[in-house]
Amino acid sequence: MSIATNNIAFNVEKIRKDFPILNREVNGYPLVYLDNAATSQTPKQVMDAIVDYYSNYNANIHRGVHSLSQEATDKYEVARKKIQQHFNAKKAHEIIFTSGTTHGINLVANGFASFLEAGDEILVSALEHHSNIVPWQMLCEKTGAILKVIPMSEEGELIYETFEELLSKKTKMVFLNHVSNALGTINPIKKIIDKAHEKGAAVLIDGAQAAPHIKADVQALDVDFYVVSAHKMCGPTGVGVLYGKEEWLDKLPPYQGGGEMIATVSFEKTTYAGLPHKFEAGTPNICGGIAFGAALDYMNNIGFEAIARYEEELLDYATLKLQEIEGMKIYGTSKEKTAVISFNIEGLHPYDIGTLVDKMGVAVRTGHHCAQPIMDFYKIPGTVRASFSFYNNKQEVERFIEAVKKAKTMLS
Repeated sequence: MSIATNNIAFNVEKIRKDFPILNREVNGYPLVYLDNAATSQTPKQVMDAIVDYYSNYNANIHRGVHSLSQEATDKYEVARKKIQQHFNAKKAHEIIFTSGTTHGINLVANGFASFLEAGDEILVSALEHHSNIVPWQMLCEKTGAILKVIPMSEEGELIYETFEELLSKKTKMVFLNHVSNALGTINPIKKIIDKAHEKGAAVLIDGAQAAPHIKADVQALDVDFYVVSAHKMCGPTGVGVLYGKEEWLDKLPPYQGGGEMIATVSFEKTTYAGLPHKFEAGTPNICGGIAFGAALDYMNNIGFEAIARYEEELLDYATLKLQEIEGMKIYGTSKEKTAVISFNIEGLHPYDIGTLVDKMGVAVRTGHHCAQPIMDFYKIPGTVRASFSFYNNKQEVERFIEAVKKAKTMLS
């Protein structure tokens, strides 16, 4: 399939050649990898950036006067600027390197312990990953703040009218995902951000599931915090980014103490470095940051609009084919969603389906997807989740459908 873009022609078969893992077999079958919402695969171009770092300029950054250190520092800071430009942050120092989305959320939650008092309210959506629930529960236990939940509908959409009712002068913060990892629902975050700001509340958006599909403009969104993980975006594990408005990052206290995040240290008093170093204690994942920049280069060269259009075609095709299977129930039927399908087949446990399709070379995710409140809402133990990326093709969708059909026959 070829889709014209402003950058290059989108050719899925050409793109697939960039991903060596797609050539392997699993249990004697060619791999069909449909667990992209958990982690995406990595193209050769990103692997090359990793090998280049360790082969040619592996050194610690920011502190050394020698050439390798300066070269590594330059490449790391260039990656920060690439990320700034990708998300359209106003300033490069508003981009804080983290170990991933979970780290970024915990950093902000820890900082807000300094601002909240007993009786203050914070709002979370019913669609959240555990990483965007548990840190806020811990914050409430520490401060006496009250956690309130924005409910969801049967279709997997947030009930906006109830969100408006929950907002009050007591609301200090609102946090939700841009896209649900379990259902693929795209939330109306701009509308929610604007409404929250009317009450003076700060907003954190978990962008981990959105970032592989949607190019978020943090200035246009006017969001206070936006967090992502590189491994969802063709990058390596163990690295991510917290975007924060400068005024908020200046207010938040440091999350960790150590080297790099200080200006001066004595046994009497320590003063902290400015942004972004204030939040980047210790030796960072230097190679990971550089590789994240390379991953963004790769995806932007393909074009996010082309990626979104192509993935929507895969989603529509797979949804249509799955609905032909008797007993099929799809969860998450939002009008706006990314390429994720969560489903069950009547009378069958999702784990059993996932195990059997793996025997046929098809990788899907089963369980509650770290979103147990969603499963509790539907009164189910979990789902089978197939999540698609721009390097998947329709032949893989057909293999997936056939594997599900065979699993159903074997389990019935």
